[in-house]
Amino acid sequence: MKILYLETSSKNCSVAISDDEKLLCVCEEVSENYKQSESLHSFVEWALEGAEISLKDLDAICLGKGPGSYTGLRIGAASAKGFCYGLNIPLMAVNSMESMKEPFLGQNYDLIIPLVDARRMEVYTAVYDGVSGEELSPTEAKVLDESSFQEFADKKVLFVGDGAAKAKEILQLPNAEFSEDLYPSAKYLVKKSLEKIKSNDFEDIAYFEPFYLKEFHGVKKKKSED
Repeated sequence: MKILYLETSSKNCSVAISDDEKLLCVCEEVSENYKQSESLHSFVEWALEGAEISLKDLDAICLGKGPGSYTGLRIGAASAKGFCYGLNIPLMAVNSMESMKEPFLGQNYDLIIPLVDARRMEVYTAVYDGVSGEELSPTEAKVLDESSFQEFADKKVLFVGDGAAKAKEILQLPNAEFSEDLYPSAKYLVKKSLEKIKSNDFEDIAYFEPFYLKEFHGVKKKKSED
């Protein structure tokens, strides 16, 4: 199966294409300005060219469903739905945390803990086994302080993601390592998407919503005085 992967939950606008487990092409860029709205469809075109296939060759879409940037997730979900409707192909959605653990599995860590910056001292996080990749603690929004993750003080832990920078400053964990320059990436959604295909775990395109985790709080406009 030829699958298009979209990951737009973070500063990394990421697109990939695979033929079953074989990765054919990746097109991604990290930007402080969150360029999903202007870059995503160009990246899809470039990825298709790189994979030497066309849209009509696609058999499924896989979306990194979050948590992360509210706007980024909305853009990714809208695009994924549009492709699925237009091509009449199924949609899969994978927790974006899953893609962050994949590069580090089997590298002698007891635990891999993604940390996605959610502003101030808050992060989106989950806990995974460093060998099997099994989820040990579900995704949650967590406010970091000196006592955070102390239950893992005797474990060899790898914290990954743009939230690892602020965690490194305050966490009191002597065996911990930190990889700050890592964002969710479409190229690491392949394994999980193939598992979903085998189990026929597809989304209802009409009712699918990204995994926002928290409600969006926009900037309130001041009321004009009479």
